[in-house]
Amino acid sequence: MHTQNQTVGLSILQEKRVSLTLKREDQTHPLISGNKFRKLKYNLLDARKQGFDKILTYGGAFSNHIAATAYAGKTAGLKTVGVVRGEELEDKWQENPTLKLAYAHGMQFHFISRDAYREKENPSEIKSLKAVFGPFYRLPEGGSNLLAVKGCEEILTADDSHFDVICTSIGTGGTIAGISNSAGDKQRVLGFPALKGDFLKEDIRKFAHKENWQLQTDYHFGGYAKVTLELIDFINEFKSKTQIPLDPIYTGKLLYGILDMVKKDHFRPKTKILAIHTGGLQSIVGMNLKLKKKNLPLIQI
Repeated sequence: MHTQNQTVGLSILQEKRVSLTLKREDQTHPLISGNKFRKLKYNLLDARKQGFDKILTYGGAFSNHIAATAYAGKTAGLKTVGVVRGEELEDKWQENPTLKLAYAHGMQFHFISRDAYREKENPSEIKSLKAVFGPFYRLPEGGSNLLAVKGCEEILTADDSHFDVICTSIGTGGTIAGISNSAGDKQRVLGFPALKGDFLKEDIRKFAHKENWQLQTDYHFGGYAKVTLELIDFINEFKSKTQIPLDPIYTGKLLYGILDMVKKDHFRPKTKILAIHTGGLQSIVGMNLKLKKKNLPLIQI
């Protein structure tokens, strides 16, 4: 599968003599877009091969992974279960566009407290889920496992070998691991975590075979699913200048970070940057509901 590369024409890039290209993974599919398509590809094949008829996975209220797994499972003829962080959502999930979308595609929900969610890797917790739902093919939060990384290794193609720097947003680390594995010997890989902290390095090292990557941890805007007025304004201005939509959880922070680094002369003149647009645009609807309640500007879709 080939995705379109789109050049970003902004004055700051011309001024600093740096080129920026977006790999439009968001256009791979309207619902299973970007890295989610890549991560699910080999896992769905493996689930069918092993004879499972049900996939169970994890996520929060705005999870792209939950929405994508529901749709992908339906198209593959597999039942899906979403273990959702936040038991307070149990009575009001119908107000959440992401969960409504997943439910419409057949996903069954299991809402648990944040404390219980932190124990999701505990074998006794997994055993108790099997007692409730029967046998299932288990996908980790964000879908990152060896097969997901294998899928993400296919994001870069031979046509991308002339880029100097590859940039991607990070949730659980599977996407950057795949990109790191398939990057050329002279290419640098920069990851922009959507979460606070440096803890992701260990998770990435489980799957990345090379040391060609580093994290830029200054662009999380307060943490996962947190936004500021500055970020909202940036996303809307970027859309208005380039006609490219960005999501507020991942790609908005990624592009803000890249352009801020360009302004601060982090990249030498003539550097060719490729940024991966990992999709996630479905989360804008839900985020706009939150912004509306706070009387903040809405994100353009």
